[in-house]
Amino acid sequence: MNAKLVIERGDGPGSEFRLVGTESIIGRWDADNGVFPDVDLDSHDPEAKVSRRHARVRMENGVYAIEDLGSTNGTYVNRGRRLLPGMAQTLNDGDEIIVGKTFLRFHISN
Repeated sequence: MNAKLVIERGDGPGSEFRLVGTESIIGRWDADNGVFPDVDLDSHDPEAKVSRRHARVRMENGVYAIEDLGSTNGTYVNRGRRLLPGMAQTLNDGDEIIVGKTFLRFHISN
């Protein structure tokens, strides 16, 4: 099973981030604080609306889910309500994820 996030709106539309393993952190790179996210949006987020450790995508038993990690500007799926920190939201192919001002599309394939 292969999964990826693709920037749809924000800096760098079309940029792809493969989700490898069972857990991927979405955020901004910060060497001074030892933060090295798997999905590094630092160069795609000039206004710094994405938190350093913004959200986590997990895969368990073939099911993907996202949870907010206490970000400042929130995480949204399909323009629904802001996710509460630590509360996982199941992801389906084609779902829209908003982190800060960056719009991502979740894609999964076998």
